[in-house]
Amino acid sequence: MQPHAEATFSALLQEVQRFWTPLPDKPEETPEGLLRALWSTASGAPISIDRASLAGLAPLDVRALERLQELIERRKTGVPLAHLTERQAFLGLELLAGPGALIPRKETEILGRAALAKLTCMAEARGAVMVVDTCTGSGNLALAYAHYEPRARVLASDLAPEAVALAKRNCEFTGLAVELRIGDLLEPFLTDDFLGRCDLVSCNPPYISAAKVKEMHPEISRHEPEAAFNGGVYGVAIVMKLLKTAPRLLRPGGWLGFEVGEGQGERLAGQLARSPAFSAIETHRDAAGQVRAILAQAAAA
Repeated sequence: MQPHAEATFSALLQEVQRFWTPLPDKPEETPEGLLRALWSTASGAPISIDRASLAGLAPLDVRALERLQELIERRKTGVPLAHLTERQAFLGLELLAGPGALIPRKETEILGRAALAKLTCMAEARGAVMVVDTCTGSGNLALAYAHYEPRARVLASDLAPEAVALAKRNCEFTGLAVELRIGDLLEPFLTDDFLGRCDLVSCNPPYISAAKVKEMHPEISRHEPEAAFNGGVYGVAIVMKLLKTAPRLLRPGGWLGFEVGEGQGERLAGQLARSPAFSAIETHRDAAGQVRAILAQAAAA
């Protein structure tokens, strides 16, 4: 880092530290990482905060420095960092981010890793496998499957055209192949091409109760689509619909994987354990011991 750049960075870092507030759902964000990501974006090389910590500081001309100050001011007003950089990392993939879909969270990587482990095992045993990811948002889970398991045919859907448009841009951005459809949950796949033929159905559904939506941090409620996190009165309306429909798509031995909110996992896992549609249930927990992802294996026919 050049001496003048170091002095500028140090001064701006103090400014960021004065307004920065940590959010539990964005543990990767720190004042220094935030500033590095905005610095790189202002220089014309937008980057996620995950990668910003590994990058050096590019030289900034007068216009780029003005742009950096503008970005800091917008961040100060509550605009999410990922909307300013238009980048967010997920399971090691650099993706485009924007207001059309929920910003991918680190907690969703719990589901991603668990689902990928199952997918890899099935691909080793069967060769080609088929995956359907619904409520796909920016396409982060679907793209991770396509990246880490090239034997998978990956399809994805979302009810919001804006989310599907962003997912399509991410396919182009990453060069990964995901077949995208617009529709309500799994409805786009209720055809003979998919019924009883899917190896994995995954979903990061809206799971925040309507009452808690009103209490969410303004950075989320004002800038991210409510439909992506509002799960109805009890927070499980979409999950219940998923549990009813997903068994129709799964082949015997295939897996359903979905994310759950804090406090929901144990009850939902118990419900699945009592369902004749599933033969095995797995729960996956976060660092605090909360169940955040559930995997359920389809029973034999």
